[in-house]
Amino acid sequence: MATTVGTTRTAGYKPGLAFFAALGAAWVFVLITLGAFTTSINAGMAFPDWPLSNGSLNPHGWLSNLAMFAEHSHRLSAGVMTTITLVLAIWLWRREARAWLRRLGAFAFGLVVVQAVVGGLRVLLEHRHIAGVETSVGRLFAMLHACLAQLFVCTLLALALACTRGWIERSLPVGPGVRRLGRICCALLFLQLAIAAVMRHSFAGLAIPSFPWAGPDHRLLPAVWSFKVGIHFAHRAMAVLLTVALLSFAGAIWCDPQASLGLRTGASLLVGLLGLQVLLGAYIIWSYRDPGITTGHVLVGALTLATAFWLTWRAHRDPIESPS
Repeated sequence: MATTVGTTRTAGYKPGLAFFAALGAAWVFVLITLGAFTTSINAGMAFPDWPLSNGSLNPHGWLSNLAMFAEHSHRLSAGVMTTITLVLAIWLWRREARAWLRRLGAFAFGLVVVQAVVGGLRVLLEHRHIAGVETSVGRLFAMLHACLAQLFVCTLLALALACTRGWIERSLPVGPGVRRLGRICCALLFLQLAIAAVMRHSFAGLAIPSFPWAGPDHRLLPAVWSFKVGIHFAHRAMAVLLTVALLSFAGAIWCDPQASLGLRTGASLLVGLLGLQVLLGAYIIWSYRDPGITTGHVLVGALTLATAFWLTWRAHRDPIESPS
């Protein structure tokens, strides 16, 4: 047990801390859903200022205008997320004996601050256009904002899992193949979500307007190429690669004799999310980018990454756990 002035740091299970960390990991998906919906209806510039909205915390008409409601509710939920992360970081710093977990809590707070600033720059720099690439500085920050959101999801999930009784009191040995495949899948998912962010903020979601083929004549490759077609096609190609990788990861967990029932159930959930994600991706094309379906596709993508990361992080419990 380590002690500091006015505070006792322990490595044992703390129910209150575990609940609060789980609350943070759950709230981040509310934030992602609101952000995805805002982008899906092109409401990211509903207010030209930041951090206030039309100079106010309660802008006139935001409850009756859909675009204003989407953007302002996203900003309000981000404020709640920042507060939760700050409280969690302080709580860990004062009460948690595991130094690596305290540092991870501090990193989470730093990340949410950076994410807020990047979101603000997305608004403030939208008017600065970049000649030759048909985009703006603001949209580049929007792409970065979307990528950082996925990193933030994984960070909060890592904190929440490390605070659970199961993590603290039980090791979970699995084979090295499971761990290796998990790392590969997480890396591929991050890459795919980055490609998706570029595609969404480049307005390339319908650059290839047919699915599963790339043209009306059942061709596999687009007949005409451009940046938008290329980034859209890269998203589809990565989806095929990810399908193989995620199924392999799930299969490795199912076949590992040391895998717990929880890991096996998580692997089944991962496969289910993969199937749902592919279906939603298809319906985005078939519905000509319906906002509800597009939002669902972004949310399920984040849930797929979270599930893969959860399985991978849990599988690495033995070498990560340390009281120092």
